[in-house]
Amino acid sequence: MAEAASTSSSGKVVIKNIGLLLSGDIDHPILDADTIVVRDGIIEAVGKEADCDTAEPDLLIDARRTCVAPGLIDSHVHPVFGDWTPRQGQLGWIDSNMHGGVTTMVSAGEVHLPGRPKDIVGLKALAITAQRAFDNFRPGGVKVLAGAPVIEQGMVEQDFKDLADAGVKLLGEIGLGSVKAGAEAGQMVAWARKYGIQSTIHTGGPSIPGSGLIDKDVVLEADADVIGHINGGHTSLPESHVCELCERSSRAIEIVHNGNEKVAIAAAQAALQLKCPHRVILGTDSPAGSGVQPLGMLRLIALLSSLGNLPAELVFCFATGNTARIRNLNCGLVEPGRAADFVFMDKAQHTAGRTLLESVQAGDIPGVGMVMIDGIVRCGRSRNTPPATEVPVVISH
Repeated sequence: MAEAASTSSSGKVVIKNIGLLLSGDIDHPILDADTIVVRDGIIEAVGKEADCDTAEPDLLIDARRTCVAPGLIDSHVHPVFGDWTPRQGQLGWIDSNMHGGVTTMVSAGEVHLPGRPKDIVGLKALAITAQRAFDNFRPGGVKVLAGAPVIEQGMVEQDFKDLADAGVKLLGEIGLGSVKAGAEAGQMVAWARKYGIQSTIHTGGPSIPGSGLIDKDVVLEADADVIGHINGGHTSLPESHVCELCERSSRAIEIVHNGNEKVAIAAAQAALQLKCPHRVILGTDSPAGSGVQPLGMLRLIALLSSLGNLPAELVFCFATGNTARIRNLNCGLVEPGRAADFVFMDKAQHTAGRTLLESVQAGDIPGVGMVMIDGIVRCGRSRNTPPATEVPVVISH
């Protein structure tokens, strides 16, 4: 259900009887804890039930020994306005993603807006409007960080200051506009960084007619904060070039669902070999020509874990804590002071895996039993995932 940004408070929420608690922290992916206490949408305590203040909650949830993880963060989406995408003519795509465990989305540019303005005044106005609109309106409760202008030739430093002063914190994918040369992009990235705006660069072949190739040399020269869809969106650079980017750049390595799956696995494995797994973040790069994938994040996690032979608990960190730290978000990690954004999961019914993590490493996506955003339950058993073997239960309000 789409609705305005919530102004109600969760009060005190106690989640007990957690069977597996994924932290989102790649250095310590699994917590030795079975209870979470939330107050007014913020995690207050994490630990064993006997050590937590569980008295008199406004909401008590029995997790029924299922897995609780930070809500998934989709690092690469292309929203427009509301819960609608003109790219595929679909309504309700953000709410559907919430049913796939996504609690936060980061815009890589509102590029699909019909008649999108490309003049400098217009692109700034669109970015500010999109940032304001999604700040005020959260489809399904999902936090959509939007207002990511696609930079164009002719922009000057003052334009980036204007955007930052207005509350814009992101640049859309560099390369989707007229700025495609490495040196020109690098100057604008530096201006954006000076004013606290984070940048992402398109990597690989053209995504749609009208866009162009961004090769490894342009990516390195531009030095954007995030190497956007390093596995292509859709067409990838050669695998050797992708591995070179992982090695020569220190920036975030973004792997997406709507890209080259073979190169996705190679990039994740390269990051582990280079001992920098904290740089890997995940997104869907949707809506796109491939459509809308409400389970895109879970599918990507299962892909990397199963075919990439990566521990599932590690890959969940790519989609949560890694992104939160790189994107400076107050979610993505199960620790006091962070937003109480959680996805409750269990192994899908009749999976070959004996546990949730085993099932993901076998290539199956888990069943979502509940999603919570800011301590408020947004959905129970997911309408999109396979049915979870067990689901959490709300004991009392």
